[in-house]
Amino acid sequence: MLTNLRKEPSGNFENFCRMSAIDFEHLLSRIGLLIARQDTNMRESIPMQERLAVALRFFATGDSYSSLSFLFKFSKQTVSRCVDEVCKALIQELKKEIKLPENEDEWLAIAQGFQDQWNFPNCLGAIDGKHVLLQCPNNTITDDINNKGTVSVELLALVDAHYCFTFVDIGCQGQVFNNSSLFPKLKKDELKLPPDGNLPAFDEALPYVFLADPAFALSRHMMIPYPSSIEKECEKRIFNYRLSHARRVVENVFGVLASVFRVFRKPMMLQPEKVSNVTLACVLLHNFMRRSPTSVSSYTPPGTFDTEVDGKFVPGSWRKDESRTTSFMPLKKVARKPSEEGMTTRDSFAEYFNSSGKLPWQDEYC
Repeated sequence: MLTNLRKEPSGNFENFCRMSAIDFEHLLSRIGLLIARQDTNMRESIPMQERLAVALRFFATGDSYSSLSFLFKFSKQTVSRCVDEVCKALIQELKKEIKLPENEDEWLAIAQGFQDQWNFPNCLGAIDGKHVLLQCPNNTITDDINNKGTVSVELLALVDAHYCFTFVDIGCQGQVFNNSSLFPKLKKDELKLPPDGNLPAFDEALPYVFLADPAFALSRHMMIPYPSSIEKECEKRIFNYRLSHARRVVENVFGVLASVFRVFRKPMMLQPEKVSNVTLACVLLHNFMRRSPTSVSSYTPPGTFDTEVDGKFVPGSWRKDESRTTSFMPLKKVARKPSEEGMTTRDSFAEYFNSSGKLPWQDEYC
């Protein structure tokens, strides 16, 4: 099958596997020994190329194992084993594709990206969480029931200004951020964040912050929008616009993930642990292909992401699929007591965005 795909017109291989043939071979060179199996006296083993291809096709389509069995001409049980083994191999080999900054300079590089790309200074990333819905196989007992009464695993993600993941936590329960591995490091000041920094042409030094929605709690290093009940003042509406504009990067990443890897179009009929592995494998592949010169143009071609032209919103192509559905469900927005420092910091950013940090078109959102 793969041989025939390579002979077909340009784009067919990329559409089938969601990556270039060059990157397919590169991945194979990295994980081949982890997924290869020896021939036996009874039968020849399935080539590692086919093992990788069936997993990539599952990610790309979300087709049932029965359908993939028919397509690849081997048993449903073999399809299941291939997907499991490839997921584990990708997680082992590509884990360094997601890297949380380890020092001030690395954090400052991310902040510069948000300043340049999104006009939001002192920003260290956009953060969001999702329930990844699943449908457990029959006779399965699970504790992964979320507050909406459905079965899911939880995904927390931090994204940089260039649509790449810098942190993910999969499987955290309850208050997703508070139960993640990121929260205690932030609370104990172990993330090595830069000290407060001056904003351009603004007298006050402000903390470096993460951008979130109201599912998270407002704090010194976590900015969320003003509640709609108190955003009547123009200054607060402008802040909400600027935060939403910059935070759209994480919304786009989740949108592209579900658009390209259609396994996220509907609840997966897998055990929670396997859903977690599939999710992490796809997240790692996202970063891998965003950084690949041979796959990035097919993975996220021009026009994929939302843009703004003179303040006018232009939707990305991932939004235009009329049949678009997703197993990503938003976290429940729970009223949380904001910290005094968080409120003061948010007010200072609002003041900056309405003075020396003002954009020419932002008054349209006032």
